[in-house]
Amino acid sequence: MNILVLGAGVVGTACAHYLHRAGHRVTVLERRAAPGLETSFGNAGGVCPGFAGPWAAPGMPMKGLRWMLDRYAPLAMRPTLDPHQYAWLAAFVKNCTPERYARNKARMQRIAHYSKACLVALRQETGIAYDHGEGGVLQLFRTEDEAAGGRRSSAVLQKFGVTHELLDADGVLAAEPALARSTIRFAGGLNLPGDETGDCAMFTAALAARLAGEGVTFAYETTVQRLRVERGRLRAVETDMGIYEADAVVVALGVEAPFLLRRVGLRLPIYPVKGYSITVDLGPDQDGPRSAVMDEHSKVMITRLGNRLRAAGMAEVAGYDLAVRPDGIEAVRRTVRAIYPGAAVDSAATAAPWAGLRPMTPDGPPYLGPTHVEGLYLNIGHGSNGWTQACGTGRIVADIVSGRSPEIDLEGYGLVR
Repeated sequence: MNILVLGAGVVGTACAHYLHRAGHRVTVLERRAAPGLETSFGNAGGVCPGFAGPWAAPGMPMKGLRWMLDRYAPLAMRPTLDPHQYAWLAAFVKNCTPERYARNKARMQRIAHYSKACLVALRQETGIAYDHGEGGVLQLFRTEDEAAGGRRSSAVLQKFGVTHELLDADGVLAAEPALARSTIRFAGGLNLPGDETGDCAMFTAALAARLAGEGVTFAYETTVQRLRVERGRLRAVETDMGIYEADAVVVALGVEAPFLLRRVGLRLPIYPVKGYSITVDLGPDQDGPRSAVMDEHSKVMITRLGNRLRAAGMAEVAGYDLAVRPDGIEAVRRTVRAIYPGAAVDSAATAAPWAGLRPMTPDGPPYLGPTHVEGLYLNIGHGSNGWTQACGTGRIVADIVSGRSPEIDLEGYGLVR
């Protein structure tokens, strides 16, 4: 079949790989000048199935209210005039019950571990290099309350059969020796040795280049404007560079997808949640993690990517504004200063600030698969798990488009859930 993939972030590019491998003729449409330049570009760098779970959790609404008084809190609410923001927030709060959290956590765990296996297989198949590391991720707890939460997480991970280890304060320092120079004394940690790290943008660019060399077409600087539907069947995609006809279309446009889909009668609760990151070069005498740490207190993840340090965090619900707000960057820097005082995060010459918009669903799982429009498929709503889920969701959607049964249960990923 002749298939269009809309979007060349990590989600769309990975999906294009699996569609191409299935024997289809694939064209990828991307509004930017190269792949992976938007939400895929500056994320934390963690492929973390061990952490996969919804942000909508018991107690989160009250935490959000308390954090509103802290300019450097992990969550920032900035009201807009967009009614979709309030509808999304209401749906988010509705999903913060223990029952819904448990259900959505199970759905996200299922797809995250499948996706990790797909990524490993793709890496072995292609030999793609992207500063990846297999040293696991260490979740850090500053308080006894956070450590107690870690013990609850351990019980959930044990239920899903995820390898992990609860650590005391000495165990944390043994796992990440550079933490001995931290200004914080940690109460404990949760080590997830099966999680990985890697530069998502580097992976996306390398995979796109490989696909282009194998005959996949990438049409850059091409903005999708409208889906042409006739008698319930998708016929073509209209862009600012002309019309592209196709037998099937996969939408992988992140936060922009709802605007396109509303015009064909699909109203999906996907809303942008902004995150911030900094990236610095690590000299031989500068502190940094052996692999990656996730500070539970600040919700900031700090990752080693080759000879660079990437720190990312914050959840800012502020519409589609991509401005790099100084308070957001400072919140990330404060955490790195405290945990790794020797990292050069304050130099404007070396610390590259960035902000991106995560396409969040209020319950957590993405939307995958067919729609009411024949020939139109979804691969959207990955939120903060796009890098973790991209290969798995790409393989799933490619299987569906090709008429094959996916390898995992698809309950909870469709339009009705």
